[in-house]
Amino acid sequence: MPDQRPQTVTSDLAASQPLRTTIPARLDRLPWSRFHTLLVAALGVTWILDGLEVTIVGTLGPVLKRSDTLSLTDAQVGEAASAYVTGAVLGALGFGWATDRMGRRHIFVITLALYIIGVGLSGLSWNATSFMIFRMITGLGIGGEYAAINSAIDELVPARVRGRVDLFVNGTFWAGAALGAGASMGLLKSQLLPVPVVWRLLFVIGAILGMAVVVLRRWVPESPRWLMTHRRVAEAESVVEQIERRVRADGVEATAMNGILPSVAIYPAGSFSLLDCLKVMIGDYRGRTAYVLVLMIAQAFLYNAVFFTYGLVLTRYGHVADEQVGLYIFPLALGNLLGPLLLGRFFDTVGRRRMIAISYGVSGLLMLAVSWLFGDNVLTAFTQTIFWSAIFFFASAAASAAYLTASEIFPLEMRALAIALFYAVGTLFGGVAAPTLFGRLIEAPGPAPLACGYLASAILMLAAAAVTLKWGVDAEGQSLEAVAPPLSSSRR
Repeated sequence: MPDQRPQTVTSDLAASQPLRTTIPARLDRLPWSRFHTLLVAALGVTWILDGLEVTIVGTLGPVLKRSDTLSLTDAQVGEAASAYVTGAVLGALGFGWATDRMGRRHIFVITLALYIIGVGLSGLSWNATSFMIFRMITGLGIGGEYAAINSAIDELVPARVRGRVDLFVNGTFWAGAALGAGASMGLLKSQLLPVPVVWRLLFVIGAILGMAVVVLRRWVPESPRWLMTHRRVAEAESVVEQIERRVRADGVEATAMNGILPSVAIYPAGSFSLLDCLKVMIGDYRGRTAYVLVLMIAQAFLYNAVFFTYGLVLTRYGHVADEQVGLYIFPLALGNLLGPLLLGRFFDTVGRRRMIAISYGVSGLLMLAVSWLFGDNVLTAFTQTIFWSAIFFFASAAASAAYLTASEIFPLEMRALAIALFYAVGTLFGGVAAPTLFGRLIEAPGPAPLACGYLASAILMLAAAAVTLKWGVDAEGQSLEAVAPPLSSSRR
């Protein structure tokens, strides 16, 4: 492990003159290599684990009510889900703040350990209380991962592919969801093992996957960008040199790694307080803060409004049998996975502003069509599923782009905290407000009230598209320092 103490020479520089460094440019010029592929695999698996967790618990809900498992009530199943969400929000906020102070590498090691402990203990639960506590611990780990991982990936991936990589990584949530659904249904229906064993085994599988990720993450370095702003320039230079050697060793074309590079001037200032960061967000960056809030709220409302209630809609209005609901959910998951994978590269070529506006706008227009057709009661379960699959093809790219935007348009010293704050807002708004509202709309007589709810979601998505066209940030192909200069790039 490198020396954790601040470098004396850079501390002196901070007090006297700005430090000029080419570290960001050296990272951005790197050709894609095996190093980057392994980096994305080691860090991006977080979203797969999150999708796995959410789906497994959702599938196991009825099983956990049985007398030979945990004997949970309907209310306790919901409370367990709430405990996970609460843990995720608290983990994002706490570890987001710590990530900016302690470094990306330290935190994503701690958060992964929390996830492994939480999910492993969930499989050993003996009653409702223990299960909820362990679900909250799992949520703490997953929530903390979001801030640390998004920060590390953005700061280590070359600028020219940052958009598509972020969208791909965020979109893999749905790969985890498919894996969780398949594993749950397969083990529960196979009858190879008794149900009281199967539900515990499913959580143990999550812990085993987490331990495998530990091996991958051992070689992931600290972000050189974070190191350089914390007076540890010698370490940052060493990390960049190691990465460059790995890239050359991978045998990829590295001619672009020669020539004159642009530099950035900073006064290495270490960590900024939570209050300082919040002042920046509502002061100099208040426009960007409002912009990201609009993106987050719109996509969270759409997603949670539909996914938390779609089973009820299918059974009540589409007359689908309970055991057949999963067949209609699969096309939605497929659309969600394919959207970021197929559209991601256009966020780096066509551009952030245009593609974010298109993805939000098309989703909103399709929602308008659904609200009208559903209100007229002309949609069947099949045609409604086709519409939702198309909507989520674009909405998934929109949601991933919202997280990408939150992670790249704020200064380095507060990047993880910004991601955490927006993640918390989106999770609370989407996970609490939308399902509650739509649950009541479904209970209302006739399809008209629910159609009005869909209309509200469409308006939010279209509003986000309009806001993007006016206030969006053209960050494609640009260094993070060009999109948002470090707070330490000038004396404050």
